[in-house]
Amino acid sequence: MQVAKWGNSLAVRLPASVVDALELKEGDDIEIYADRSGAFSVSKKPTVTERIERLRQYRGRLPSDFKFDRESLGDRDSR
Repeated sequence: MQVAKWGNSLAVRLPASVVDALELKEGDDIEIYADRSGAFSVSKKPTVTERIERLRQYRGRLPSDFKFDRESLGDRDSR
Protein backbone atom coordinates (compact mmCIF):
# COMPACT_ATOMS: atom_id res chain seq x y z
CA MET A 1 0.00 0.00 0.00
CA GLN A 2 1.10 3.52 -0.65
CA VAL A 3 0.63 6.61 1.50
CA ALA A 4 0.01 9.84 -0.40
CA LYS A 5 -0.66 13.47 0.52
CA TRP A 6 -4.31 14.47 0.17
CA GLY A 7 -4.86 18.13 1.06
CA ASN A 8 -3.63 18.54 4.65
CA SER A 9 -4.04 14.82 5.34
CA LEU A 10 -2.54 11.53 4.28
CA ALA A 11 -4.38 8.88 2.29
CA VAL A 12 -3.70 5.17 1.88
CA ARG A 13 -4.12 3.60 -1.53
CA LEU A 14 -5.63 0.16 -1.24
CA PRO A 15 -4.56 -2.53 -3.67
CA ALA A 16 -7.21 -3.95 -5.99
CA SER A 17 -7.14 -7.27 -4.11
CA VAL A 18 -8.23 -5.53 -0.87
CA VAL A 19 -10.87 -3.48 -2.70
CA ASP A 20 -12.27 -6.65 -4.26
CA ALA A 21 -12.16 -8.65 -1.01
CA LEU A 22 -14.06 -5.94 0.89
CA GLU A 23 -16.33 -5.15 -2.09
CA LEU A 24 -15.44 -1.46 -1.77
CA LYS A 25 -16.51 1.33 -4.05
CA GLU A 26 -15.72 5.02 -4.09
CA GLY A 27 -17.34 6.81 -1.16
CA ASP A 28 -17.55 3.75 1.13
CA ASP A 29 -16.52 4.22 4.75
CA ILE A 30 -13.85 1.91 6.13
CA GLU A 31 -12.35 1.39 9.56
CA ILE A 32 -8.66 0.77 10.14
CA TYR A 33 -7.61 -0.76 13.44
CA ALA A 34 -3.97 -0.77 14.51
CA ASP A 35 -2.33 -2.36 17.53
CA ARG A 36 0.91 -1.42 19.28
CA SER A 37 2.93 -3.95 17.29
CA GLY A 38 2.09 -2.14 14.04
CA ALA A 39 -0.32 -4.79 12.79
CA PHE A 40 -3.57 -3.47 11.43
CA SER A 41 -6.80 -4.58 9.83
CA VAL A 42 -9.12 -2.87 7.38
CA SER A 43 -12.85 -3.47 7.41
CA LYS A 44 -15.79 -1.96 5.60
CA LYS A 45 -18.16 -0.08 7.90
CA PRO A 46 -21.58 -1.70 7.73
CA THR A 47 -24.35 0.35 6.15
CA VAL A 48 -27.54 1.17 8.04
CA THR A 49 -29.31 -1.56 6.08
CA GLU A 50 -26.62 -4.11 7.00
CA ARG A 51 -26.83 -3.13 10.67
CA ILE A 52 -30.62 -3.50 10.69
CA GLU A 53 -30.29 -6.92 9.07
CA ARG A 54 -27.84 -7.99 11.80
CA LEU A 55 -30.29 -6.82 14.47
CA ARG A 56 -33.09 -8.83 12.82
CA GLN A 57 -31.04 -11.98 13.35
CA TYR A 58 -31.69 -11.58 17.10
CA ARG A 59 -35.46 -11.53 16.65
CA GLY A 60 -37.10 -14.19 18.76
CA ARG A 61 -34.05 -14.88 20.94
CA LEU A 62 -35.43 -13.26 24.08
CA PRO A 63 -37.45 -15.35 26.55
CA SER A 64 -41.15 -15.43 25.72
CA ASP A 65 -42.02 -13.75 29.05
CA PHE A 66 -39.54 -10.88 28.57
CA LYS A 67 -41.14 -7.45 28.75
CA PHE A 68 -39.39 -4.14 28.28
CA ASP A 69 -41.00 -1.49 30.47
CA ARG A 70 -39.85 1.91 29.27
CA GLU A 71 -42.01 3.70 31.82
CA SER A 72 -40.21 2.18 34.80
CA LEU A 73 -36.80 3.03 33.32
CA GLY A 74 -37.67 6.65 32.68
CA ASP A 75 -39.76 7.29 35.77
CA ARG A 76 -39.07 10.95 36.51
CA ASP A 77 -41.06 10.92 39.77
CA SER A 78 -38.48 8.69 41.48
CA ARG A 79 -35.68 11.27 41.11
